[in-house]
Order: sequence, then C-alpha cells, then structure tokens
Amino acid sequence: MNTVQEVNKQPYSTTNISTSADKNKNSVDNPQDRFLKLLVTQMQNQDPLNPLDNAEVTSQLAQISTVTGIDKLNDTLQLLLDGIEDSRTLEATNLIGHKALVPGTTLSLDNNAAIGGFELPQSVDKLSVTILDSSGIAVRTLELGAQPSGVNTFIWDGIADSGANAANGQYSFAIKAVQGDQEMTASPLALGQVESVSAGEHDAILDMGRLGLINMADIKQIF
Repeated sequence: MNTVQEVNKQPYSTTNISTSADKNKNSVDNPQDRFLKLLVTQMQNQDPLNPLDNAEVTSQLAQISTVTGIDKLNDTLQLLLDGIEDSRTLEATNLIGHKALVPGTTLSLDNNAAIGGFELPQSVDKLSVTILDSSGIAVRTLELGAQPSGVNTFIWDGIADSGANAANGQYSFAIKAVQGDQEMTASPLALGQVESVSAGEHDAILDMGRLGLINMADIKQIF
C-alpha cells in the first residue's frame, strides 16, 4: 500500500501581505527614500574610471533636503492655520445674541423704528435712502445730506412719505450717493442678530436669522 504523505502548509496570511504592501507603499510614497535608493544604485553601478563627482552628489543631497524641509514646513503651517481657524470660531461664539451690520438690503420695522446702514469708499455731498415695501413700491425717502466715508447707520421712524405710520414688518432699501455731479458707489448694510456660530472651511459662519448665513469676515459693525 502506498502511503500518502500529507504536507502541512503554512496558512495563507493576508495580514502579512497587507503589512508588506503598506511598508512598500510607505517606502514608495517617501520621496527621500526613493531618492536615496536611486543614489545608492547609481553609485553601485558607476563607472570606476568615471566616478560620480562629489560636488554633484552633494548638490543632489542638498536638493532632497530642501524638498523634505519644505514638506515639513508646509505641514507645520497647515497646523498653525487650523489652530487659527479654530480660535476664530471660538471667538465668534461671543457674538451670539449681538446685533451686527452685514451686506444686505433688508430693513425690519418694529415699534416704529428700523435701523439700516451703508458703507462709503469716500465722503459724499448727498445721500438718500429709499425704503421699499414687499411689492417694491417706495414708501419713504430719507434725505441724509453729506456723509463721511466708512460705515454709517440710519434710522427710519416708520413714517411714510404720506405721513401715515407704516405697518411693522420687513422692508428693503436702496442707497443713492452723490459727490458733486457724480453718483458714487454705496454698499447697503442690513442689521441682524447673531443666532448661532458654526465652523466654516476658512472662517466662522454666523447664522443671522432672516439674513441667512454670513461669513464672520463680512461683518462691518457690531452692536
């Protein structure tokens, strides 16, 4: 009778292959290791009668050191930027409950009072604010006269041009600024309250209710 001999085989290990693959991947992904391997191979296979120039080798080593240093510097800078963004988001939480002027044309009339604003790149001789209802019909025009450059505010007492009290609610407004005989650019600013704060990609994001989501960098004035 022939005896069949069983051969014990080592179990196939995917873990060993995975670990080996990871090591190879890490090695391949490291530019410094790739460079050193290429340099060693080049030195091993160099022509004995025409060896590598020491200055050339030194130059190549300096180049890889520079690349590695830049990579580490970029990583450090990214950590610093992440820390700054987290700090700004934390600081922005102090704005919750405060009112602020941000770009917009919304005007909220409540108890016969509404506050809006505008930003001017330079002073102007004349500035007027036209308040519009939800249908876009002009309700009141405020003649504010000369205004300085920068961020300014105005108050509407809720009185329409007809002399009647306007109904409480949401309105919009338009700005017209004139310097001499030339119309100037004026950026309208809406007043809203910061309801909550969340982290954005590059800056804190403020939830300002009816005004929507606003970047912290867009805030012009805080009350």
